[in-house]
Amino acid sequence: MIIITGAEGFIGSCLVAALNQAGYNDLVLVDDFGMPLREDNLTGKTYTAKVNRTDLSAWIDENHRLIQFIFHIGARTDTTETDAAILKELNLDYTKMLWQKCVTFGLPIVYASSAATYGGGEHGYDDDETKLDLLQPLNLYGHSKNDFDKWAVAQNKKPFFWAGLKFFNVYGPNEYHKGRMASVVLHAFNQIQQTGEVKLFKSHNPNYTDGGQLRDFVYVKDVTDVCLFLMHHRKNSGIYNLGSGKARTFKNLVEAIFVALNKTPNITYIDTPIDIRDKYQYFTEANMDKLKAIGYTQPFTNIEDGVGDYVKNYLVTHTRI
Repeated sequence: MIIITGAEGFIGSCLVAALNQAGYNDLVLVDDFGMPLREDNLTGKTYTAKVNRTDLSAWIDENHRLIQFIFHIGARTDTTETDAAILKELNLDYTKMLWQKCVTFGLPIVYASSAATYGGGEHGYDDDETKLDLLQPLNLYGHSKNDFDKWAVAQNKKPFFWAGLKFFNVYGPNEYHKGRMASVVLHAFNQIQQTGEVKLFKSHNPNYTDGGQLRDFVYVKDVTDVCLFLMHHRKNSGIYNLGSGKARTFKNLVEAIFVALNKTPNITYIDTPIDIRDKYQYFTEANMDKLKAIGYTQPFTNIEDGVGDYVKNYLVTHTRI
């Protein structure tokens, strides 16, 4: 039996699909169920039970002998969240509860951290656990993720296997409910369908051209591949980057969408909103050496292929993974 928290969300539901495809159907899905925009993410999936997020602690106490693995993907993921109490409850305290259950009952866990922990990248993008105290996230969400990473590394009692995955800019099917927090690919696709053009943020940094801001975009299918690898690997515990390992510009990303739609690129630039301008990351690129060093050999999908698959096989057809 495998537990997946955040199972009705973007990455969680894609992980459920990947597990099903790999032959794992004895799944326990955990989330705050009942949000209409997310319900379709579980259509066609095979699983054993659904457990509400608030009931999971007691459920584990009663069923721990049946559990083989925990994927903790659920979190408050809004990078503009200003309520520190909510982030503490959902991203820090809840993850601590799961960690402690894993210690008590001898369970392995993979949990979602974030590249938002790196802040402006002043200390690079190396998943070096000795540098966690140096990191200065640019928002409360990033702080909540870094706070847990630091707490986990400092614990004397740890699960026999654990891994924290610093997700970079993940895009792909099943993110349709995420609103403002959805990937640029989804927003750009919708703009093209509605107006024939895409609006990107201007650069407010003299070192970058408009549209030249660089991010490490990683396809969600690569993310789930890494999750399944770690489920089988179950050694070399620690914190790992999870990106493509190659920064690309937002202009590159949007041009790939136009190509997938057989359209000529039509891009204009607008000011970055004031509420995020001083917290904006202009460059992220995951150093993936640590994951490769423990035996992960699969190549990561470039944006031309990833965006092409997402656009042609999911966005155009209005389907989910």
